[in-house]
Amino acid sequence: MIGSSRESLAACREGLDARRDAAGFDLLSGQLFAVAGVLAAETQLRSVLADSGQPAEVREGLVRQVFGGKVSDLAIDVLLLVVGRRWAENLDLILALEQLADQAAFTVADANGTLETTEEELFRFGRAVDGSPDLQMTLTDPAQNATTKAKVVADLLADRTTAATREVLGYAVGHLHGRRIDSVIDELCSLAAEQRQRVVAEVRVAEPLEADQVRRLADVLTRLKGRTVRLNVAVDPAVLGGVHVRIGDEVIDGTVAARMENASRAILG
Repeated sequence: MIGSSRESLAACREGLDARRDAAGFDLLSGQLFAVAGVLAAETQLRSVLADSGQPAEVREGLVRQVFGGKVSDLAIDVLLLVVGRRWAENLDLILALEQLADQAAFTVADANGTLETTEEELFRFGRAVDGSPDLQMTLTDPAQNATTKAKVVADLLADRTTAATREVLGYAVGHLHGRRIDSVIDELCSLAAEQRQRVVAEVRVAEPLEADQVRRLADVLTRLKGRTVRLNVAVDPAVLGGVHVRIGDEVIDGTVAARMENASRAILG
């Protein structure tokens, strides 16, 4: 991707990350893959949705007409996020949806503790493809449809790999879009590695933070965790002042409310 498409993808990835705690997120990757598959097959539909010259309400109405009731409200929300951006080429919209589906699958794997294993499995599968001309031919044979290729992957991986590995590879081999299979698998490895290096901190403050405050807090937490920390900041007047941070099961409570509660307990005790 180049230019506007790259910027649009970055914005969509941030938008997806902000929705990681939404209900039904664990089902989102499969739904986004399904939507991407439909748009890949329906050229006219894809052209309209990728055309930023079309009024936003037209594109939104078309999304709801075609996919409403077939996928979750969360999937519709993400799809609207995608079609609302500018794409240099129609295909970029499909590639963006697929990458968001991969990101959603890796986010779920990160949450259930299988992302590191997933990353290793993707790497090993890539090396297996590199070392087997027969497997390469099978997975890139234009005479074989996406379902057949996904079945080959499913048979190879069986139940010996994580759900995320089976899902992203099962979709990818049937939707190469003219790309080399080794480059597609390498991209999956990179996305998994990038996701594994992320940590999301939920931050509650009494008043909105300035951009510089957000940056400095993220820098401090990144140094503490040894991994890049992204902040989801929520304004909660109940904290009175200070900052409440939760990273996974770890809580750093530096709020005025917490200090007052501790002081009250000390006095009563």
